[in-house]
Amino acid sequence: MMMTTLLISVCYLLVPALIILLYKKFGWARKIGTVMLAYAVGIAASLFGWLDFSDPTLTAQVQTSQTWIRDIAIMLAIPLMLFNCDFRMWTKSLPKTAAALVGGLIAIVVAVVSGFFVFRHSGIADLPNVAGMMTAIYTGGTMNFSALGAALKVNPNTISLVLTFEMLVTFPFIVFIVAGGYKVFRKLLPFADESVSVEHHSTVDSGVEQYDGMLKPRVFGRTLLALLLAIALFGVGALLSKLLTGKFTNELVIILTTTTFSIALSFVKKVRELPKTFELGMFFILVFSIIVASQFDIHAIDASAVSLLLFLLYIIVVSVLLHFVLCRIFKVNGDLFCVANVGLLCSPPFVPPVVGAMGNKKVLISGICIGLIGYAAGTYLGAAMAYFLAMFL
Repeated sequence: MMMTTLLISVCYLLVPALIILLYKKFGWARKIGTVMLAYAVGIAASLFGWLDFSDPTLTAQVQTSQTWIRDIAIMLAIPLMLFNCDFRMWTKSLPKTAAALVGGLIAIVVAVVSGFFVFRHSGIADLPNVAGMMTAIYTGGTMNFSALGAALKVNPNTISLVLTFEMLVTFPFIVFIVAGGYKVFRKLLPFADESVSVEHHSTVDSGVEQYDGMLKPRVFGRTLLALLLAIALFGVGALLSKLLTGKFTNELVIILTTTTFSIALSFVKKVRELPKTFELGMFFILVFSIIVASQFDIHAIDASAVSLLLFLLYIIVVSVLLHFVLCRIFKVNGDLFCVANVGLLCSPPFVPPVVGAMGNKKVLISGICIGLIGYAAGTYLGAAMAYFLAMFL
């Protein structure tokens, strides 16, 4: 029984490594993306019953193991993904980039709050926390979504369902832009392109999953230092949790603590230049994604799931339209609007493919900047939204 639990736990660590290997070697895997591949593996494990056991004691052990690995993975992913973000880039960006970012954040908040009141009586379970998670994912991507879901103790099946529907809603929008939709926005937002032209920048590079060379001795050793630093921040968060709540395991306190200290440490050059911390953080995101997806219960889908899908569709449609209107008012050009949307709705790794499709490298730095600010702000904004909207139930 213990051996089975241990074997499953090891698989949760080995499968992400296999996904990364596929991502490095095959173009189709890069097009799908590591997170979606991880989620597909987890969903398959759930649908095919690979983790269904007749022994309730074994089931309980596996679920406990899943919870521990899931929570630790996301706690380590946050600092690792933030360490090498150069937020000083923001001071070098143009006012139009700031307008695109602020307009995007306003649009997302308005869409989520209005959507909450539209769907408040539609039967969606745990709606304030779902709204908070959607705020987080649309201002920073899966990392913020995953962190907030763990911190708010949202039912794993709800997390899986929300993430499934979020992908169904968001993916067509990304495909539309890459397939030529950016030309539509260029015509609708025909303003001067004032973006800073930057061909090479360490933060731009770190915003993309570049796993080559991670296991080289010199690189691997320094990356392990970043992991140790992340573990130390985890410990600081646990101690602060004990002081504030009387227990070491308050996820919200730990996550907000690690996020804050990670941002502060990113301004320290020696920390920021530790190699491959973003990629190691993505590894832990993949671990988290597989576990959450494997906890998905298809039998939990009922009529309320339709309302949840409509809620997410409402958020993305309203946020994109409102963001477009604000960009029109502030004369943000079409390409910058596209990368701002992708940077916020999908996170920085999705920006370079869109930039490549548009053939406009000048907006790459702006898209990465907006996504990084979203990484930093998403957890705070999502948590605030969840607690604020809970007052209206």
